[in-house]
Amino acid sequence: MNIENLIKDTFTAHEHDAPDSDAVLAAARQRIDSRRAGLSRPFAVAAGATVLTLGAVTAVVLNRPDPAGQPQITAPANGSQGSQPPAATGQAAAGLKMPYSLGWLPPGSVAYRAHRINAGSSAANPNAPLYGGEYMLTVTANGQVLEVDVQQVRMVSVDQATFKSGPGKSVTINGQHGVESSVSTGPGGYELYVTHPDGGSMYVNVSAAPGSTAPAQQLIDAGRRIAENIHFPGTTTVTPAYGLRDLPNGMRICAFDVEQGPERSAAGSATNTSYSLGTCTVQPSIFVNSAVGGDPTGTPGQPVQGHATRYADENGYHRLWVLDAVKGAPVTIAGRVPQADLYDIANRLVLPH
Repeated sequence: MNIENLIKDTFTAHEHDAPDSDAVLAAARQRIDSRRAGLSRPFAVAAGATVLTLGAVTAVVLNRPDPAGQPQITAPANGSQGSQPPAATGQAAAGLKMPYSLGWLPPGSVAYRAHRINAGSSAANPNAPLYGGEYMLTVTANGQVLEVDVQQVRMVSVDQATFKSGPGKSVTINGQHGVESSVSTGPGGYELYVTHPDGGSMYVNVSAAPGSTAPAQQLIDAGRRIAENIHFPGTTTVTPAYGLRDLPNGMRICAFDVEQGPERSAAGSATNTSYSLGTCTVQPSIFVNSAVGGDPTGTPGQPVQGHATRYADENGYHRLWVLDAVKGAPVTIAGRVPQADLYDIANRLVLPH
């Protein structure tokens, strides 16, 4: 399949945020390439797509490692927003599993985005090929802001790694062969590729955020320690703002993206969450998103789970807003599919209660 077509379809699902999918895709390439030249292009562009289509971050909590050394990403209980559907009474949104866990992060307040794309797999083997699994974090402590990016890069081996800062040099992490950037204060910060146990590599990038500074040794020490404490298989689950249950007709979650703000921000705010749904053997056909900018348009539709709705048909691209679904914000369900399919998915939402 063509992953760029998948991303362009994602942009189409959020045309109010990205009206020109080709232009936004090009901008994503330019922005990601300028920051992370060492990444394989398809995954880097996919990461850029989720960044560009999601709205402002809100606050939940990223827990620090438990005694076993495994950080768990969870959300606090949300206040009631609208009525809970009888069929979902007592249900909570299921946690979304990441393929690996981070056993250590630099100290400070953390904001994060976690996403995973599973496209091209089959119902018989739903986890292969796995395309994705990335944590993008911002850690703030004592006025210093670090940006941390950890991702699974199965299509790039350690020996294929390249860096913005110049040639890499060999390093050993937990007995595994790796290559790290030679100039950690360069435009890419500290970059490290280390061999993944199942092939390909793990990529770790630690850099000072724009407007902040960090000495090279701090970046090196943090990056190596993060890499030393990556755990396989993952036990980390990401708690979304809302969930999905009992998807119909062989449909599965092909991609998810969960974003939150600093852990010391106002408690109780919901995470931003998006899903791409389909068979995962072809491009996803339905997009579900809680990070929607602007007021819903369209005309009043049928109530869903006690919530008012708005519906719009944009030349065959259908969009359904479930109002006041997550902390007063709508959830949008969209796709070039029949209207009935959107209502079907809307009735399968697991909303906060």
